Amino acid sequence: MRKKNTQSLRDVLKDYVVENHLDNKLSEIDLINSWERTLGKTVARYTKNIYIRNRILFVETSSAMVRNELMMIREEIRKRLNEEAGREVIDKIHFS
Repeated sequence: MRKKNTQSLRDVLKDYVVENHLDNKLSEIDLINSWERTLGKTVARYTKNIYIRNRILFVETSSAMVRNELMMIREEIRKRLNEEAGREVIDKIHFS
Protein backbone atom coordinates (compact mmCIF):
# COMPACT_ATOMS: atom_id res chain seq x y z
CA MET A 1 0.00 0.00 0.00
CA ARG A 2 1.38 3.40 -1.00
CA LYS A 3 1.38 6.34 1.30
CA LYS A 4 0.12 9.69 0.07
CA ASN A 5 3.38 11.52 0.72
CA THR A 6 5.62 9.25 -1.35
CA GLN A 7 7.92 10.66 -4.01
CA SER A 8 9.75 9.05 -6.86
CA LEU A 9 13.44 8.35 -6.36
CA ARG A 10 14.20 10.66 -9.27
CA ASP A 11 12.46 13.60 -7.57
CA VAL A 12 14.18 12.91 -4.25
CA LEU A 13 17.63 12.79 -5.87
CA LYS A 14 16.93 15.93 -7.89
CA ASP A 15 15.89 17.80 -4.73
CA TYR A 16 18.98 16.53 -2.93
CA VAL A 17 21.30 17.74 -5.70
CA VAL A 18 19.72 21.20 -5.77
CA GLU A 19 19.59 21.60 -1.98
CA ASN A 20 23.26 20.68 -1.62
CA HIS A 21 24.36 22.88 -4.56
CA LEU A 22 25.76 19.93 -6.48
CA ASP A 23 24.11 20.80 -9.79
CA ASN A 24 26.93 23.11 -10.90
CA LYS A 25 29.61 20.51 -10.18
CA LEU A 26 27.64 17.80 -11.99
CA SER A 27 27.27 20.12 -15.01
CA GLU A 28 31.04 20.68 -14.99
CA ILE A 29 31.69 16.93 -14.94
CA ASP A 30 29.24 16.39 -17.81
CA LEU A 31 30.96 19.14 -19.81
CA ILE A 32 34.41 17.61 -19.29
CA ASN A 33 33.08 14.18 -20.23
CA SER A 34 31.62 15.61 -23.44
CA TRP A 35 35.02 16.93 -24.62
CA GLU A 36 35.80 13.93 -26.86
CA ARG A 37 32.24 13.66 -28.13
CA THR A 38 32.16 17.36 -29.01
CA LEU A 39 35.64 17.79 -30.52
CA GLY A 40 36.35 14.30 -31.80
CA LYS A 41 38.83 11.55 -31.05
CA THR A 42 41.72 13.15 -32.91
CA VAL A 43 41.67 16.32 -30.81
CA ALA A 44 41.02 14.33 -27.63
CA ARG A 45 44.14 12.27 -28.32
CA TYR A 46 46.27 15.45 -28.09
CA THR A 47 44.57 16.89 -25.00
CA LYS A 48 44.87 15.88 -21.38
CA ASN A 49 44.35 17.20 -17.88
CA ILE A 50 41.04 18.93 -18.56
CA TYR A 51 39.46 20.66 -15.56
CA ILE A 52 37.28 23.65 -14.64
CA ARG A 53 38.10 26.25 -12.03
CA ASN A 54 36.13 29.48 -11.52
CA ARG A 55 34.13 28.92 -14.73
CA ILE A 56 37.36 28.67 -16.79
CA LEU A 57 38.05 25.45 -18.68
CA PHE A 58 41.75 24.55 -18.55
CA VAL A 59 43.03 22.19 -21.25
CA GLU A 60 46.59 20.91 -21.49
CA THR A 61 47.71 19.92 -24.98
CA SER A 62 50.62 17.76 -26.06
CA SER A 63 50.99 19.42 -29.48
CA ALA A 64 51.69 23.09 -30.14
CA MET A 65 49.98 22.83 -33.52
CA VAL A 66 46.77 21.46 -32.00
CA ARG A 67 46.90 24.12 -29.26
CA ASN A 68 47.16 26.90 -31.87
CA GLU A 69 44.25 25.47 -33.87
CA LEU A 70 42.10 25.20 -30.74
CA MET A 71 42.99 28.75 -29.68
CA MET A 72 41.70 30.08 -32.99
CA ILE A 73 38.29 28.46 -32.50
CA ARG A 74 38.12 28.79 -28.72
CA GLU A 75 34.84 30.77 -28.68
CA GLU A 76 33.11 28.22 -30.94
CA ILE A 77 34.34 25.40 -28.67
CA ARG A 78 33.00 27.24 -25.60
CA LYS A 79 29.58 27.66 -27.21
CA ARG A 80 29.41 24.02 -28.31
CA LEU A 81 30.41 22.69 -24.89
CA ASN A 82 27.88 24.91 -23.11
CA GLU A 83 25.18 23.77 -25.54
CA GLU A 84 26.11 20.17 -24.81
CA ALA A 85 25.83 20.86 -21.07
CA GLY A 86 22.48 22.59 -21.53
CA ARG A 87 23.54 25.74 -19.67
CA GLU A 88 26.37 28.26 -19.32
CA VAL A 89 28.98 26.29 -17.41
CA ILE A 90 32.18 27.95 -18.64
CA ASP A 91 33.00 31.53 -19.57
CA LYS A 92 36.53 31.10 -20.93
CA ILE A 93 38.91 28.41 -22.15
CA HIS A 94 42.64 28.42 -21.38
CA PHE A 95 44.95 26.20 -23.42
CA SER A 96 48.49 25.33 -22.31
